[in-house]
Amino acid sequence: MDSLDAQVLDAALEWGEAGHRFSLITVARTWGSAPRPPGAWMLLRDDGQMRGSVSGGCVEDDLIRRAASGEFAGESPMLLHYGVTVDETRRFGLPCGGSLELLLEPKPDIELLEQLAQRTASGQLVRRRISLAESTVDIEGGHVGDPLQWDGETLVTLHGPAWRLLIIGAGQISHYLATMAQALGYRVHVCDPRSEYAAGWDVPGAERITLPPDDAVAGWMPDPCSAVVALTHDPKLDDLALLEALKSPAFYVGALGSHANNRKRRERLLQYFNLSQAEIDRLHGPVGLAIGSRTPPEIAVSILAEMTAVKNGVTDTVAEPSFDPLACRSE
Repeated sequence: MDSLDAQVLDAALEWGEAGHRFSLITVARTWGSAPRPPGAWMLLRDDGQMRGSVSGGCVEDDLIRRAASGEFAGESPMLLHYGVTVDETRRFGLPCGGSLELLLEPKPDIELLEQLAQRTASGQLVRRRISLAESTVDIEGGHVGDPLQWDGETLVTLHGPAWRLLIIGAGQISHYLATMAQALGYRVHVCDPRSEYAAGWDVPGAERITLPPDDAVAGWMPDPCSAVVALTHDPKLDDLALLEALKSPAFYVGALGSHANNRKRRERLLQYFNLSQAEIDRLHGPVGLAIGSRTPPEIAVSILAEMTAVKNGVTDTVAEPSFDPLACRSE
């Protein structure tokens, strides 16, 4: 569940408590280019208010019109198609000949949505299953890597903090990175055993770990949906974290520092820490994309941009940055 869909869930609970009737709409399948991926959510209230989205706007306008005409007054889930014909593609503004299948629940079960919110808030992954044939919805425990499933009759979506980020160092960049990463749907932890940084860590939702970095990474148990970013600029802390992270299945491992400092870091890791060349080659250092970043928030943006590219399998990104704003000393 990304942050936009988490906001949709919050709005559903708020509207349900206030007694509003609303529909919950899920993108089940897309063809061609689509603004929102399968699994994305949208709410449509009885008075036309919306939360979330399923397209660039024209589909939403048609959904509002159909709701106002009473088309969604029932209680059973229904399947909606958009962009099936060339005329519809032009009418609804779907890019590149795209088309959508939407699963609409005219009256979602508020109690199930409350259970979903409670379980995801506690860090659990939850699978939500909607059956068109049986007009039923249920939830069950999920696992990292569970795919969205849609066979035309049953839709299964995964909800909760599937993506995780462990930041080493509770400095200024980390504050921005933790905040932005949560907006992208990451569950964030920050590791910093230094007591002088404890009082300054105040990012809501991002838990601080006080263990040594190598113990913290090992105990955090990175998986293929995890990223580890070392930002202390202190090799005594960063290298310990990288030692464990580069041996893990984490999809992204990055470290702050100049090209020269990262070259020395790679040499240390190879010589003293018994890492293979293949493991060291996984390191993104200097961390982030080359966007000319010179301030902490800009650096955080560059890091998340590279993480997003790696997560999405994009390989033709800009080369690593040559400028390191924090390279104030040699390692």
